[in-house]
This record gives sequence, C-alpha cells and structure tokens, in this order.
Amino acid sequence: MTAKQISVFLENKPGQLVELAKTLNQNNIDMRALSLADTKDFGIVRLIVDDPYKTACVLKEAGYISSITPVLAIEIPDEPGSLMQVLSLLGENGLNLEYTYAFTARKKDCAYMILRMADNDKAVEVLNKNGVRLICQSDLSALFED
Repeated sequence: MTAKQISVFLENKPGQLVELAKTLNQNNIDMRALSLADTKDFGIVRLIVDDPYKTACVLKEAGYISSITPVLAIEIPDEPGSLMQVLSLLGENGLNLEYTYAFTARKKDCAYMILRMADNDKAVEVLNKNGVRLICQSDLSALFED
C-alpha cells in the first residue's frame, strides 16, 4: 500500500529545476507533488508523478541521477488537528517519520500527505488499524480526474 516517489539529485545552481521541469513537460509527465530540499552544493527534488516507471526511464536517458522510493500517501480531513492526530499516532507507536510533504487534489474537504517512514509496513498496519486512508499508486490517478 505504497506510492512511488522519484528523488532527483540536482546541482544547486540557477536553472536546474526549470530544466528538470522542461524534461518532464517534453515527455508529458504530470507531477502530482513536489518537494525540494537543498544544501549549498546540491538539491534533492522529490516527486510524485502519474507514471513513475516512465519518469525513471526519461530521467535516466536525460542524464539525471534519480531513485525510486516507496512512500506512504494518506488522505486526512482538511481541518485543524488532522495532521497532529496522525503524527501523534505514529509517535505513540514508536514509528520514525523521516520527512513529509503535502499535495493537493480536486477532492473537497480532504488534505493529502506523503510520509517517508523508517518502517512502512508497521506504519501501514498502525494507520489502517486507526482508520487513516492510505492511497496506493493506482489510487493517485483517480484523485486527479475531473
């Protein structure tokens, strides 16, 4: 019950992110979510896309260094305290959250988060047991349909 995240390593200099975006655009790859973390010399762009396999192939052909990482995608109520409840649940069960970022979809009253966990299997078990809706890779497409 995971989604596939593409991590792309970019040199930290002007124009690198736009070149990545152009490569994705030229290959008709639709980004669902994006997160960027940087250091002085390089950045890591984390992407959720419509077709992870195609994206990985396109990036390799274009000379990018990238990897695919299994992450959890969850749907929570779009109201104050929802994220805090999920994070508390994970912490109470001894689960380490490595990083997180949000994405949007057309569904009203819902918020969406990507969670990179140290132990995906245990996190899935805890989240399922507590009624948190997990979204697998194939479910992501349905979130963006009109």
